[in-house]
Amino acid sequence: MTRAMHPVGPFVEPGHDTAVETADGLGRWNDLLREHFVSLDVSDADDGLRSSVRSTLVGHLSAAVVSSAPQSARRTERLVRSDPRTYLQVGMITRGRAVLEQDGREAVLTPGRYAVYETDRPFVWHFDGPWTLNVLTWPRELVALGADVTRAATARALGDDRLGVIVGHALAETATSPPELGDAAAGRLAGQLAALLGTAVGESLRRDEVLSPGSAADLRRRVDDYVTEHLADPDLGPESVARAHFISVRALHRVFADEDLSVGALIRRRRLQLARRRLLDPREAGTSLTEIAHGCGFADLASLSRRFKQEFHESPGAYRRRGGFMTGD
Repeated sequence: MTRAMHPVGPFVEPGHDTAVETADGLGRWNDLLREHFVSLDVSDADDGLRSSVRSTLVGHLSAAVVSSAPQSARRTERLVRSDPRTYLQVGMITRGRAVLEQDGREAVLTPGRYAVYETDRPFVWHFDGPWTLNVLTWPRELVALGADVTRAATARALGDDRLGVIVGHALAETATSPPELGDAAAGRLAGQLAALLGTAVGESLRRDEVLSPGSAADLRRRVDDYVTEHLADPDLGPESVARAHFISVRALHRVFADEDLSVGALIRRRRLQLARRRLLDPREAGTSLTEIAHGCGFADLASLSRRFKQEFHESPGAYRRRGGFMTGD
C-alpha cells in the first residue's frame, strides 16, 4: 500500500508514528477528537472532563486508544457536510459500556465487543460512565468492502462468536501494542487487518441473514447489477451470488420467491440478452459464435444454441444472419 488519499488522524502520510495527547476541558477535547478522528459534537459532559488519546500510525491505519468521562459524541449532518473526510472505523470498548448508533441501528458494547461505523453519515456514541475505547481508522477508499455491505454492517455488535473473538483480538493488540514495522510491512498489515474485519463482518451478516439495509427490492436490484457485471464468469450461480452478498442461498431464494424469475432464471435471461446484443453488434461481426458463447458465460456453443432456440425460437447463427452478419463458425 503506497499512500492514503488523505491523512489519517494527526498524521500527514502513511508510515509509523505515535501521538499521545491529553485534554482538560470540553473545548480541547473537541479539538483532539477532530485532529485524531473526525469532527464531533460532545455533549452531556462536564466542562472540566479529563481525556486522553494515543494514536499510532500503522501503514494507512490509525490505531488509537481513547479514554474519557461520561458523554455523548455526535457526528451530525452538518459536520458530515463541513468535514468531508471519509473513514471506516471500528470501535472496541475495553472499559465501561458504550452504545453506538448509525443507520437506524443501535449496538450495545461491553468489554471485548466492537462495531463498525463510517464517517460519511451521522453516528452517535453514548458513554454512561468512565470509558476506554480502541478505535481503528482506515481511509474508506482503501477498504475493499462494498458500500452495501458496510451499510448493512454498521452499528452491529461483533465479537460474540469464535471468529469475532479472533479478529477482535488482532484489532485490540494492534491498538494497545502496535508493532514497529517498515513501511511495506505496515501497509500490508493495515490491509490484512481490514480483510480480517471484512471476514468477520461477512460471516456476521450471513449468520443473521441480513438481506439489505433497505428492502428486499433493493437486494433484488443489487443482485441484478451483480449478475450483469459477472455474466462471463462460468461459475456464476446462486451460490456465488449469495456469497457475494453475505447471505445464505436459502435467503437469496426467499427474496426472489415472489418474482417471476428465480436467481438461476435471471442469470440465464441476462446471458441470452447479452448474447443477442453481441450477435447484432457490428463491432462483433468478426467474433465467432463460440467466442460469443464463452464471453456470455455459456460452457460451449451447444449450450448457447439450445438455450437461444428455447427463448427466441431460432439458432444464434440464423438470428445473426437475419441481422445482416455472417457467422464465424
